[in-house]
Amino acid sequence: MTGGADIGLIGLAVMGRNLALNIRDHGFTVAVYNRTAARTDEFLAGPAAGAGIVPTYSLAELAGRLARPRRVLLMVQAGRPVDDTVAGLLPVLDPGDVILDGGNSHFADTIRRVHEVETRDLYYVGAGISGGEEGARHGPSIMPGGSAAAWPLLRPLLQAIAARLADGTPCCDWVGADGAGHFVKMVHNGIEYGDMQLIAEAYDLMRRGLGLPPERMQEVFAAWDRGRLDSYLIEITADIVNFRSGAGAPVLERILDSAGQKGTGRWTAEAALALGTPATLATEAVLARFLSALVDERRRASQALAGPVPTVEGPPDAVLADLEQALYASKLVSYAQGFMLLRQAAAEHGWDLDYAGIALLWRAGCIIRAAFLDEVRRAFREDPGLPSLLLDPYFAGQLADAQGGWRRTVARVVAAGLPVPAYAAALAFYDGYRSGRLPANLIQAQRDYFGAHLYEEVGRPRGEYFHTDWTGGGPAAAGSCRT
Repeated sequence: MTGGADIGLIGLAVMGRNLALNIRDHGFTVAVYNRTAARTDEFLAGPAAGAGIVPTYSLAELAGRLARPRRVLLMVQAGRPVDDTVAGLLPVLDPGDVILDGGNSHFADTIRRVHEVETRDLYYVGAGISGGEEGARHGPSIMPGGSAAAWPLLRPLLQAIAARLADGTPCCDWVGADGAGHFVKMVHNGIEYGDMQLIAEAYDLMRRGLGLPPERMQEVFAAWDRGRLDSYLIEITADIVNFRSGAGAPVLERILDSAGQKGTGRWTAEAALALGTPATLATEAVLARFLSALVDERRRASQALAGPVPTVEGPPDAVLADLEQALYASKLVSYAQGFMLLRQAAAEHGWDLDYAGIALLWRAGCIIRAAFLDEVRRAFREDPGLPSLLLDPYFAGQLADAQGGWRRTVARVVAAGLPVPAYAAALAFYDGYRSGRLPANLIQAQRDYFGAHLYEEVGRPRGEYFHTDWTGGGPAAAGSCRT
């Protein structure tokens, strides 16, 4: 076997195929391997015919086809398949070679794999890749992290195939150590879940609350996409709501109202809970998908449970104007929560994350790409230590201007009996975040009453704790210990 290919790619499902073609389009030689040989043959006889892509039929053959130091891109299912593939590669690779996991692996698995592979004097990188099938083929957003010494070996290729801004800047740059790349991609997906739920709730308000026909909904989403809500998800929603295949109702009306998921949104919610970060939008979006899956139960409940007729009151144009404000404000909260989670994870894991750089990575190629990410990038460039986007003067002003419509929207839909968990959660977070005092003092008093969990006092140094004998003895200092 003669080595010479620039990169090996393992896994020829749709994403892997499209990435292989994208890499080849940019002048790199690709050797491919798939566990099922028939899929390799099918790819070489079909989309890759005449493209110069090199087929291989074992991991040893793949390694033998690669120039050194070898670079191997994994596009296989997260979890055990990645571990099995890595285990199969280690005996056929040499010190200094690079394994690049481009799938949606859990960041904790990537942290473990980085350290395991580095003990063999190889490099391991976990790269979040976003953009779906189209992005993989023509330019995705790529978020690599792991063994830093591998970045110079990967950078020319990854930045060549990535999406680019209008000025040519690639939406691909080094994110950070061990699991940082996959964590950033996970948060991207959590924000994506929140965005999709917000848009779905807007669609529900238009369809059930206002009774708008598909043609009118398409006009509204298309108009929003020409304004400050300019984004990929709004763009495709405008394409979807009135899409018809032949005569009859739009295809959307035939789709069962049960949303699936692959786990990255749930991972975001779990990470937020573990890190003590209130990522309420991503969490509510995950829970809304769980609720949507209870199709038969919901059908039964719709006949058994009372509620108002889901008609939103008010002139349609005014309701839609308020809805645009509500959607914009809620999206800002969703992105703010995502960056808050990134900041907390960076502190927990020792990652040096560039938040302005992450906003750039998400500006093109990925699913959550949106025009206002330019302002997000600007905010973090001006103040890298900004604790929340909501505290940036520009975004604080935007939220102040939008909150009238935001509040009216939530009030209208609640009165109409329509579920808006994402809008309501976003507004509740905003109101909680801007509250100088919350009723958590009562919760802490209750905890001290039944469990002697102690409390801090207003005006006293943080970390100084007290306990009250609520049934008789009164308060007493408890020092700085904590239970």
